[in-house]
Amino acid sequence: MLLQENLYLFLVYTIYFFGIIIFSLLINSIMLKFVKTLGTKNQKEDAQRWSNDTKPAIGGIGFFLLFLISFCCYFIFFDAKEIFKNKEVLGIMVSAGMAFLMGLTDDAYNTQPLLKLFVQILCGLALIFTGNYITIFENEFINYSITIVWVIGIMNSINMLDNMDAITTVVSICIIVTSLVYMVFHQMTNSIYFVILIGILASLIGFLFFNWYPSKIYMGDTGSQFLGIILAIVGIKFFWNGQDAEGNEIISKQIISVLIIFILPITDTTVVVLNRLRKGQSPFIGGKDHTTHHLSYQGLSDSQVAFSFAGISMFSLAIWYFLNKYIENWNRMHTGIFFLYVAIVFSMMLYFTMIKKNKKDTR
Repeated sequence: MLLQENLYLFLVYTIYFFGIIIFSLLINSIMLKFVKTLGTKNQKEDAQRWSNDTKPAIGGIGFFLLFLISFCCYFIFFDAKEIFKNKEVLGIMVSAGMAFLMGLTDDAYNTQPLLKLFVQILCGLALIFTGNYITIFENEFINYSITIVWVIGIMNSINMLDNMDAITTVVSICIIVTSLVYMVFHQMTNSIYFVILIGILASLIGFLFFNWYPSKIYMGDTGSQFLGIILAIVGIKFFWNGQDAEGNEIISKQIISVLIIFILPITDTTVVVLNRLRKGQSPFIGGKDHTTHHLSYQGLSDSQVAFSFAGISMFSLAIWYFLNKYIENWNRMHTGIFFLYVAIVFSMMLYFTMIKKNKKDTR
């Protein structure tokens, strides 16, 4: 009986996964054909975007449509009655909807940074009010505050990381794959989170076909803000509040897991902010001074930069798998060893931003 259930799940998820990939390819193909201007209004003035080519920023629309389809698939295959009684799920829907609409508005009208910040805070509050918040400390005010900072930080980090073809896409894919591995560890394959993340993973894979260098479309703020809130949520659910393979909650291990899995968005944003402050520049103004840009200045092609980020992300996934699967008695030595990995990656990225540029077309 159990074998039949597992075979049924495998069959359902396989059809669902490849079906969403096909939908993603179709949706992006159709939008690429008919939508030529969304998100293109200010690309030449946007110093953060590496390429000066004007391309439609429509990828995020496909992400959100397939996100909604994922909910519908959960109704069909698993639970059609109880889903709207789950306030955590409602919190995800509300916060994801706000992030999507804010990103869509920004792509269409170029909104003010303060409005973005306000909506990001609202996204964090929506998660807190529906029980989706960090719970590692006894003081709830501290937990709420860290949750708000985390949501704002990740939404902006993913947005800032979207400065070169395929970078945000491959990093997001690796984070989502790690989250799916976590759920397999903890037998959560019937969870709505599992269904949603498989759908988002498949939509990203389909989008990557159009977003790999030389890209045909960008995800835009619509995509980066939506992905930002989704990744912030999985960070809270599976890493900040995550348990190890034995079901234990160890604060230092949870924090190390967050740093390892989100190492590239955190590192890129931190390095950029530090360098801009050191130069007396505003960290809120876009520029071609991200870690991706500096790797390109050193001679890497756009594809090689994307492969480098994918490689670091997959290696981080492997490290996280090792520390969760094989280290049972977590202690300070383990904390120091794995934090050293985070420090090495951060130091390398910081180093590349400080050495002299090679002769390279800076566009």
